Amino acid sequence: METSLQKTSLTPKFFFVSLGVIVTLITSVSSLLVVFFETLNNKFPDALNSIYQYGYYSNNFESLRGPLATLIIVFPAFLILSYFWRKISNNGLSHVDTIIRKWMIYLILFLAGVVIVADLVTLVRYFVSGEITIRFIYKILGTAVVTLLVGIYYYFELKISEFINWRKKIGLITGIISILLVVGLIVLSFMVMGSPKKQRALRFDQRRIEDLQNIQYQIINYWQQKEKLPTNISDIASPLSGYSIPFDPEFEKGNKYEYAPKDKLSFELCATFGEEMPKGWQRYNSGGVMPMMAYDAKDISVAPYPYYGGGANDSWDHKIGRTCFTRTIDVDMYPPFSKTKN
Repeated sequence: METSLQKTSLTPKFFFVSLGVIVTLITSVSSLLVVFFETLNNKFPDALNSIYQYGYYSNNFESLRGPLATLIIVFPAFLILSYFWRKISNNGLSHVDTIIRKWMIYLILFLAGVVIVADLVTLVRYFVSGEITIRFIYKILGTAVVTLLVGIYYYFELKISEFINWRKKIGLITGIISILLVVGLIVLSFMVMGSPKKQRALRFDQRRIEDLQNIQYQIINYWQQKEKLPTNISDIASPLSGYSIPFDPEFEKGNKYEYAPKDKLSFELCATFGEEMPKGWQRYNSGGVMPMMAYDAKDISVAPYPYYGGGANDSWDHKIGRTCFTRTIDVDMYPPFSKTKN
């Protein structure tokens, strides 16, 4: 009686390991395809949803960072759970466990198929909208490879009684190929996105540009109010308005923002940068070109300063190291406040 119960009972360990395999596999497949597509989008930008300009692209990688982090953590978890799943399966399953195993494999094939079909639908949508590029071909090939790997592995798992001699070899081959593909994709993604160290340096530089833009605005505002340039950078600080001069993010290393008036209307701003300003095709997350907004040049109350359209342009182009930017106030565009009062 006890033996009969053991043969028909459900093993909780096998059930939860099977559930873990399903969740980690679908998550890994989804993340892998997103990382693959986003890497290609950044490696081979499309002029239809990009614009060539100077600026920092760190925000463009947000859609890549999340799936990449998920893939790095979840894929090894899938491999570990798959190892224990096969080990439990090889030690013999009860009748209920065998049923669970078949349902699990069919569910995996179904869910993986849904994910892949959804990606193919997206690819075809981009194709009919005019994307006939090398990255489109790569996306089709990548999706096909993922489909074959998942399909072949679990097909042989499903037909275990017919391909018992091939099962171990197929599992080993597909496992090695999967690991190589994932590792290669992760390396390629970091090559496109840049190492964490470089990303940090670029984000510091982006902060510096934003600070210099802010300081530049305060200097022009100071000139409009007093019709003279500040003698030194501390003059633009205002306890009443609450404005304080920003510090360089790496001020502990001795880096600082520098200001020097050149003549009555010209001044110079300097900072020390860690990387050269990127320039190239900047892709917008909205999927389209960011429109350049139109403003009345004299209406500075609504115009984003210091230039129109947002972002960072070539007026802040810089190399590695100390870089200075010379600015001359246009009195027609930024007249003194005394002359604008009625």
